[in-house]
Amino acid sequence: MSSIPDAEALYKELLKGVKALMRPQSKLVGITSGGAWLVERLQKDLGLPGAPGVISSAMHRDDFARRGLSASAQTSLPFDVNGCDVLLLDDVLYTGRTIRAVLNELFDFGRPACVRLAVLVDRGGRELPVAADFAAAKLTLPDTQLLALARADDGAFSLKVEENR
Repeated sequence: MSSIPDAEALYKELLKGVKALMRPQSKLVGITSGGAWLVERLQKDLGLPGAPGVISSAMHRDDFARRGLSASAQTSLPFDVNGCDVLLLDDVLYTGRTIRAVLNELFDFGRPACVRLAVLVDRGGRELPVAADFAAAKLTLPDTQLLALARADDGAFSLKVEENR
């Protein structure tokens, strides 16, 4: 296994990448829960007005029967999605199934003009044709391992690897 990169250093790269992707009318939307943490900090660090959007994949997951509703935050989009330039943020891009579910959820709220994706880590292993417009890092892990973003009480990010059960 590759060594796990420093999440704070990756966040700085993500901040640069998101700045480059931003358009005047872009709205940031974080995918619960890791993406929501990232978007909260990005909104502040970029000096953007208002609250960022948060979106949950729970209701549109293809494994909903097995997973059910998680305790994580539900969707909150404090802007009109119709005609909007949406920049989705997530911590780890893996199979693409979460992104598929999030797109379905997003379109339940309207029809955006454009949807792009920025992630902290792209770990490969895609099962669907999904690609990030920006990834702060690419990392390969065995299918038996999960990579997740953690946030300390002081807001600092770290990455952790867990065995997939």
